[in-house]
Amino acid sequence: MSESMERGGHPHMSRIPLRIAAAILLLVVSVAGSAPAQNGPTVGDEFEISQRYETSDRGHDGSSGSSSGRSALLERVLAERDGGVELEFDLPRAATAQDRALHWQFPARVFRAADGSMQLLNRAELESRVDGWLEAGGFTREACGKWIFTWDAFLIDCDPASVLASVAAFDLRLAGLREGAVYRDADASEPGILRKLSGGDDGATFAVELAIDTVAVRRARAASDVAVGQMQGRPATLEAALAARENDRLSGTISITLDTDAAGNLWRRTKVTTIETTGADGRSETHTVTETIERRAAADLPARTATN
Repeated sequence: MSESMERGGHPHMSRIPLRIAAAILLLVVSVAGSAPAQNGPTVGDEFEISQRYETSDRGHDGSSGSSSGRSALLERVLAERDGGVELEFDLPRAATAQDRALHWQFPARVFRAADGSMQLLNRAELESRVDGWLEAGGFTREACGKWIFTWDAFLIDCDPASVLASVAAFDLRLAGLREGAVYRDADASEPGILRKLSGGDDGATFAVELAIDTVAVRRARAASDVAVGQMQGRPATLEAALAARENDRLSGTISITLDTDAAGNLWRRTKVTTIETTGADGRSETHTVTETIERRAAADLPARTATN
C-alpha cells in the first residue's frame, strides 16, 4: 500500500510526512441529497483504488519544495447484508510476500453501513499479526504509539482499528451525487453546494469550492510539532503546541472535482487544498496538496505480476 516500500522508507511504521500533515489526507466525505444512491455492489466484484498526491511549498523568500507519492488498495465485495455490505481491503495483486509481511493490517474485512460508517470484522486476525510485525522491525509492545525518525517521520501503529481510517481515505461510495446537493468535507469550515460542470452518456463531472477549517489545520500542525518534539527528545503537550501556533494567521481553499461513469458511479475524486500561513513576524508561505483517488474495476486493469 505505502509509497515508503517503493522509496526505501522504514516499512514497519505508518508513514506520515510532517510537511503535509496539515492537509489531513485521510478523509471521510459525505454528500446529503435526495437523489438515488449509486448502483449497488455485486458479490465477487473487485476494484483497485489508487491514491496519488503531490505537494508544493512556496516561501516568502522565493524558496520552494515539492513531494509526491502513490498508494493503492484492492477492494472485494464479500457479501450483501441488511443495512450495508461486507468488504475486504487488501494489498494490490502485485504485492509480494515481503509487502504482506510488512503491512500487517491487510487484508482487513469491514462492514460498511449505508451511512458510510465502518466496523472492523477481523480484529482478532489483525491482532495476531502485530507481534510478528514488531519483532521483524526490532520493536516491542512498548514502542507502540511512539514516533521515530529514519529518513522521514513514522508512527509505530499497533492498533488494528486504525486500518478503518486508512480504508476510509479510499472510500468513493457516495449517495445523492447531483447538482445542488450539499457536500461536506472534514477539512472544510462549512459545507458547499455541488455544481455540474459537464455531463453526457459517458458520465458527469461535479465541482465544489470550500474554505478550509483553520482550527483543524492548526490542530494538525500542532500534533506534528508534538511528534517532532518526541523524536528530538523535547516532549511537549498538544496544548503547549497549540499555544505556540495561536498567532499563525491561516487562510485557504479546497477545490474538489468529482467524476462519475455512465452508470452514475463516482470513480475519481480530485482535491486541491491550498493553505497560506502568515507567522507573527509577517512572513508568509503557501502549501498546496493535490490528491487524486481513482476507483476502477480490477478486471479492466492490465495484469501485473509480483516479482518476488
